[in-house]
Amino acid sequence: MNNKISVIMGTYNCSDTIKDAINSLIQQTYKDWELIVCDDCSIDNTYAILEEFRREYPDRIILLKNKENSRLAFSLNECLKYVTGHFVARMDGDDVSAPERFEKQVRFLRENKNIDLVGTAMQRFDSGVLADIIYPVEHPTRYTLRNRIPFNHATIMTYKYVYDTLGGYTVAKRTMRAQDYDLWFRFYHNDFNGSNILEPLYYVRENESAIKRRTFSVRFNAYKTTLIGFHLLNYPIQWYIRPTILMIFKSLLPVKAVLIYRKFQHLIYESKKKNN
Repeated sequence: MNNKISVIMGTYNCSDTIKDAINSLIQQTYKDWELIVCDDCSIDNTYAILEEFRREYPDRIILLKNKENSRLAFSLNECLKYVTGHFVARMDGDDVSAPERFEKQVRFLRENKNIDLVGTAMQRFDSGVLADIIYPVEHPTRYTLRNRIPFNHATIMTYKYVYDTLGGYTVAKRTMRAQDYDLWFRFYHNDFNGSNILEPLYYVRENESAIKRRTFSVRFNAYKTTLIGFHLLNYPIQWYIRPTILMIFKSLLPVKAVLIYRKFQHLIYESKKKNN
């Protein structure tokens, strides 16, 4: 029986973080995995670092490189061409997976045969300092997308047949930094089922530069993808109002306001830790 996990990762200018990301895979308690990583024409030292890891782990790491900068959806589709595992997991080049992440996700899928995909909660961090935990809905449905995303994209583990059925990621201008939204709408349109482990098994790096990348064009792309997804899932027309208002509000919100809110979340998290 094929129990291998194929981890797909797209990288771009991750030289400061990629070692931590890959080392967190090497430290997994579940050992039957391969990493397929596609570099998107990084202009820093990312590719050289990836080559070092490939030389050290030639039987575990497949290294690809785009001919030109083509964004994440394209890179992940390139990775999917080389998948040999029964399971497929996501991972980003600037984040860290908890050592028991894969073991717990594989166990969950084996014990829940009706589930096609499992995500986890994730915890924000910056410069080694932990912040708040992002909890998804434990049992999302096709209607969860009305108000929020059903899964934290980088935390997911699914089966190869899911990606095969969906045809991978949609490569289009509207899915730039919204490829996960598009994937979830098509996931539910194909009557797949997913669930989440409400434990932070993934640590997502979020600093000021990450927040600044959420520009108006990025939010508008996500908005367009949302409207197309609402139509795909036959949502009633009145449900289109909320994402429209949110897109306008978030676009007008200054970056400084978001940073202040993040610091406030961190203070609340630290206060809760002390009280516990």
